[in-house]
Amino acid sequence: MEKVDDKPRCEWALRDPLYRRYHDEEWGLPQHDDRLLFEFLILEGMQAGLSWLTVLRKRENFRRAFSDFVPEKIAAYGERRIQALMSDSGIIRNRRKIEAAIVNARMFLKIQSEKITFDSFIWRFAPESRSRNPRKNLADIPAQTPESREMSRTLRSRGFKFVGPTICYAFMQAVGMVNDHTEDCFRYREIETLNL
Repeated sequence: MEKVDDKPRCEWALRDPLYRRYHDEEWGLPQHDDRLLFEFLILEGMQAGLSWLTVLRKRENFRRAFSDFVPEKIAAYGERRIQALMSDSGIIRNRRKIEAAIVNARMFLKIQSEKITFDSFIWRFAPESRSRNPRKNLADIPAQTPESREMSRTLRSRGFKFVGPTICYAFMQAVGMVNDHTEDCFRYREIETLNL
């Protein structure tokens, strides 16, 4: 493993300073705030077919354009707002993904209307042990798992869009439902010591 400063990191985090900061401060950290979980779900869908670095570079623009990912606001977007988003060069201008974000906001609110938090709804898909299979290198990290496939099936059955099993697994990694830092990464042990 290469090093930047004195800390060993996951190989992918060495490609760009923005990746490094995201890796060191956010990726794999267990998240339980509904609004932040919603943000990650939308951003992972926006990433489909693109690199995560593309999304990270546009993240602040996404927050501005999508009302800081407040689901109630996004759920109310209509055609006029979609057209405005389609002309916003600061975000990924894909009409299907924009429309999916609006649908997902509505489905997210529907779950909350059932008197449960999105946190409790989505975390039930986390594997029993987040580090059941510690990763030695990037090649050991799967693109999807049985849990991400089940999450995808459940979300799709509830009307969510852009939530395939690979997107769901990337979401699980991002919000700490699994710990896919490689074993020699300094964050692996830090994440392992956190309580869920």
